[in-house]
Amino acid sequence: MEAVRYVAIGDSFTEGVGDETPDGHVRGWADLVAQGWASSGVPVEYANLAIRGRLIRPIVEEQLPAALALKPTHLSFNGGGNDMLRPKADANAIADLLNPVLEACDANGITLILLSGANPSARLPLGKVFQRRGDELVGLVEQRVAHRDDIVRAYNWPDTTLMDGRFWSEDRLHMNARGHHRVAARVLDSLGVEVPEGWWDLDFEAAAGKKGLAYYREFVGPWIHRRLTGRSSGDGRTAKFPTWTPIAD
Repeated sequence: MEAVRYVAIGDSFTEGVGDETPDGHVRGWADLVAQGWASSGVPVEYANLAIRGRLIRPIVEEQLPAALALKPTHLSFNGGGNDMLRPKADANAIADLLNPVLEACDANGITLILLSGANPSARLPLGKVFQRRGDELVGLVEQRVAHRDDIVRAYNWPDTTLMDGRFWSEDRLHMNARGHHRVAARVLDSLGVEVPEGWWDLDFEAAAGKKGLAYYREFVGPWIHRRLTGRSSGDGRTAKFPTWTPIAD
């Protein structure tokens, strides 16, 4: 059976923020995909270069070359979520940054796993604005790959079930364990790998989220402060799995 070398690049969505295990480890859908893939009997090596808070350009300009240096067989890519939260987001410019990823995968014989992020807009302030921007970006990305049957697609944005609050963490912006398992299930299904039982809708009790001013104080205020001061939640952080990690079946 042919071995898989799978590397993930992206932001907090791919790093796994919101799916923290009891020991404090940030897990997330990409870790789960590697686990599910290995459990199917395929030898898997896994790396995850994603860092929370990253805009799409640093993902492409910094993480992509590092990923290529590992000589993967498969590369998952998602980005643009943080860009779309900015006031002057340009969906076309964001979608154009998919082109270097496509070119690099083609040149190196790498199978691209292309994801759209989950849709948090139903429970966010200015949700209608982010819904519109996300719809536009997903459409523009698909336009650029519509002719490519060789790309593995795992589009989460249109999944209305995933919009339900049961799949989201207290900050309303990152998925919880249930959400990350559902995304992992979609990726595995797109790869033709059997999805472990229960992953589409994990038996998981979500924490009660804060409401009203308490929510704004704990989550919205700090986010606005970082924007005003030019800081990111990922400042000073490094990739959690920067080199190959064998995954036990």
